Amino acid sequence: MLTKNALKSWAALALALFTFGCGRGPAPETAAPLVIGYSDWPGWVAWEIAIQKGWFEEAGVPVTFEWFDYVESMDAFAAGQLDAVTMTNGDALVTGEAGAPSLAIIINDFSNGNDMLVAAPGITSVPELAGKRVGVEVGYVCHLLLLKALEAHDMSESDVTLINIPTHDLPQAFAAGDVDAVVAWQPNSSQALQAVAGSTAIFTSADVPGLIYDVLAVSPTSLSERSEDWEKVAHVWYRVVDYMLDESTRDSAIAIMASRVGLTAEAYAEFVDGTQILTLEEAQAAFAVSDELSSIYGSSKIADAFNVANGVYDTPQNVADYIYPAITLGLGL
Repeated sequence: MLTKNALKSWAALALALFTFGCGRGPAPETAAPLVIGYSDWPGWVAWEIAIQKGWFEEAGVPVTFEWFDYVESMDAFAAGQLDAVTMTNGDALVTGEAGAPSLAIIINDFSNGNDMLVAAPGITSVPELAGKRVGVEVGYVCHLLLLKALEAHDMSESDVTLINIPTHDLPQAFAAGDVDAVVAWQPNSSQALQAVAGSTAIFTSADVPGLIYDVLAVSPTSLSERSEDWEKVAHVWYRVVDYMLDESTRDSAIAIMASRVGLTAEAYAEFVDGTQILTLEEAQAAFAVSDELSSIYGSSKIADAFNVANGVYDTPQNVADYIYPAITLGLGL
């Protein structure tokens, strides 16, 4: 749980942001929209529910969502084109070290099966990958998932041959027989399964829950200047969560999400099932400081060590500099 010092620090920062806002006065009605980049992951596609239902307008916060491929969304954020972007906690460290710091104000979810190690027919377990070619985008979250799969079976990266392939190209490489297995997130993981009859997922993010958290990462400047608006965005998010988790509206939620990515609701429901959308209470718990995977701090420390070990960057990051729990912890009080 959060220490007294940590609570005091976040309370002080929250007060500073509030004081700053009071000094400037409320944001004018003509304030420019907050610009948020989002991409094809269930926990981020879920924003589409609020977009289509007009909930941001109801909340009184001007917001523009821009749709990207995942890597391009981070590039746009790094270029200063966005106020916020949806990304994993580990990738937030990468963009920050490269010069585009961010603060995770919302934990949307953690991957609970959507990230998969998919193996060709005849390979039914991780140990059977020994000496095989594994396609993965080196340095990204699925590379970390692969290392955890190998570690869980007393193996190391040297036991397989890594083939560095962009994630969106992995299903094609798998179908062509260029590799014996691939590690990918949705929708690429399902595409790989569909591309090769008899292939199976032999390890998934469900085997290491909390390894990959998905967040809304906000520019510190935007957070300072528009803190009240970001609080409204957070309120809207938990309206989305309630809509998704309510059995009476779940089908509607999935249909809206599926329409954003051009899939049937039935097909998209499988992706939603592989994503652990966090309730407010679960997100508040995940913001507690701990070295365990149940905490975004512990998860981010593992991602940071992975990034350094794989030459993504050289200097370890202070993961607390990328996490801003005050808004989420203040909700529901």
